[in-house]
Amino acid sequence: MRALSATIKTAAEIEKMRVAGRLAADVLQMIGPYVQKGVTTNELNQRCHDYIVNEQQAIPAPLNYGHPPFPKSICTSVNHVICHGIPSDKSLKDGDIVNIDVTVIKDGYHGDTSKMFVVGKPSILAERLIRVTQESLYLAIKMVKPGVRLGDIGHVIQQYAEQHSYTIVREYCGHGIGANFHEEPQVVHYGKQGTGERLEAGMCFTIEPMINAGQRHSKVLPDKWTVVTKDRSLSAQWEHTLLVTPTGVEVLTLRDDENLERIINH
Repeated sequence: MRALSATIKTAAEIEKMRVAGRLAADVLQMIGPYVQKGVTTNELNQRCHDYIVNEQQAIPAPLNYGHPPFPKSICTSVNHVICHGIPSDKSLKDGDIVNIDVTVIKDGYHGDTSKMFVVGKPSILAERLIRVTQESLYLAIKMVKPGVRLGDIGHVIQQYAEQHSYTIVREYCGHGIGANFHEEPQVVHYGKQGTGERLEAGMCFTIEPMINAGQRHSKVLPDKWTVVTKDRSLSAQWEHTLLVTPTGVEVLTLRDDENLERIINH
């Protein structure tokens, strides 16, 4: 029996998901050259907002989402910020690492993706953390196909991160996505093989591992959104929106700069 949680997308919905995913990826490609020393994350937010609204004729999903309403159009998580960082007037400095998380709504459907950017030259520690986090995402994506269980995906990410002496943030996870920003199932980035919901063709969800250089523990700042590492260690995250196909997976938010197939068949 399939759990009733995850919605199986129709062909028409999948087409809309492809469009939304492509637009979200385009925002990350557009903003890259502007992530530089001296720029504020507010400026990055404004550029992304204008691009989504004016160029793409789409809606930035984070703006006014949730309680309290998220005040900006993208999330910018710098250094020890794990996720949900609110863009501000603070300038980026040399060596900063920044996750930019973009979700666009087009024709009622969501595309959600994030990428790590480096300002100037990163430390060796930061570079390694960013690379391992992306590799853990790719390992998980390459496993996705009907019949695989969510625990298998969490397990491969956890194992890979811990092999490199990093820790997995457990309070935040990937999620089903479609007409809603966050749908079932929850996709955690740790777990046991052979447990959890089975994947089926037509499911759409995100995988978005958050990996810390130090301890896994997090806390939420008084703004009720910004999540930071308790020990102030660096944190990295990458995210893609995926479609389970009858034979594998399609990466709906793939960017041109990635060494990954858009469609992976098993």
